[in-house]
Amino acid sequence: MSIAGVDLPVADEMKVLGVVLDRRLTFAKHVMAVAWSCNYHAQAIRHIRHLLLTDLATTLACSLILSRLHYCNSLLHGAPTGSISTLLCLQNNAARIVLQAPSRSHARPLLRQLHWLPFHHRIDYKLAVMTYNIHHPSTPAYLSLHIKLR
Repeated sequence: MSIAGVDLPVADEMKVLGVVLDRRLTFAKHVMAVAWSCNYHAQAIRHIRHLLLTDLATTLACSLILSRLHYCNSLLHGAPTGSISTLLCLQNNAARIVLQAPSRSHARPLLRQLHWLPFHHRIDYKLAVMTYNIHHPSTPAYLSLHIKLR
């Protein structure tokens, strides 16, 4: 990019509101950063899990792990499957820790027991809620102008 004859470097990535965006929108670095953070907190919860009641362990997992997973997750709609599956594995790991299930146990019944939507369904749900809220009459008009019904 050039401004007034001066060549400026073009960034390969940038961080906006805590989300690392790359040129091809693969979100690889963002997923890696989220995975690192979630794994750190998962290990901390696993370390003290035997001292906690299930409700408290659920609250810790939701506030420390799931909040990081679900922050700006609507941006991941259409992201590569590998990125989504990495984040789903983190969610499954959190469910196993909370319910003290073996590491090889199937995660779907655990997610159902905790009333947690699988990660890829959570993305779709969040987009659906945002779309509904934009079309609802109580939303500001400037938001509904950006969505066109077909």
